[in-house]
Amino acid sequence: MYPCTIILAAFLWRFSVDAGAVPAARNAWPDPYGLHPNQVYPFARLFSPPALGNSTAPPRPPPSNSSAHPPTRLRSWPSTGTRSLRARQAGDAEQVEQAPPSPAVPQDTRPTPAPTGDPSPSTTVHINSVDDFALLLPSRAGELVSDAEADGVAFCSPSSGEAQCTNRMPEGFITAAALTRADDDSWVQITGCLDPTRSTLDPSDAGGQFDVRFPNGAQCTFGGYAASFIELVEPALNRFCIRCCAAENDQVNCNSHMDRQGCENAVPGVYDFPDRGVSCS
Repeated sequence: MYPCTIILAAFLWRFSVDAGAVPAARNAWPDPYGLHPNQVYPFARLFSPPALGNSTAPPRPPPSNSSAHPPTRLRSWPSTGTRSLRARQAGDAEQVEQAPPSPAVPQDTRPTPAPTGDPSPSTTVHINSVDDFALLLPSRAGELVSDAEADGVAFCSPSSGEAQCTNRMPEGFITAAALTRADDDSWVQITGCLDPTRSTLDPSDAGGQFDVRFPNGAQCTFGGYAASFIELVEPALNRFCIRCCAAENDQVNCNSHMDRQGCENAVPGVYDFPDRGVSCS
């Protein structure tokens, strides 16, 4: 009986192939992963994968260049990823542009060490007016300001009336200056621009600071001996500044620890003079 069953099954299979009811090979099945069941093998439907997006609708046809057929989600993924990347990059740039500035360095308010040496007319500065003041400057030609902190001497403005002024700044050395005084009279200052070529200063010198520590016996008559004062001279930037405080160790108004931050930070004031065509800010 079994041989007859096998022969009959083979006959029916051959007849189905000839009649086109089933394909000659599995790889030739029409739409093998479609949702339409195969009439001969209904179980083929079990192998149909779920459509994208958990939809029960059949997959869309391949995309075309026509706007009436937008690309499928799978085809659009690379471009979507590109747009997302660009958006993130733009967002990063936006965050950088809008990022708050770095917090300022905390102010060093340590007391200035005691003055060195005894007060001397050669190391005494003063501020009487915008045309009558004195600055500590190098005493030797070409000497750097930072090197002169130990042996600097006072030079008065050309029109100064102070009797102790034995050294005078050259004419044209100060190109513009401004005087500012605190409302409570706790300090007075002169800020402005200079021309190092009118003096013996080195025009390439980045500058340095003078205070009650350097040079020996330095003082400002506004506050007296041991009172706070700071002076910066920056030949390479054509700039100078001096502020004298009335109190000893006034690290709020005359901070001696900002010597490397330049005039604009140590002694905020006027460094632009548009009416004279002079600027050193």
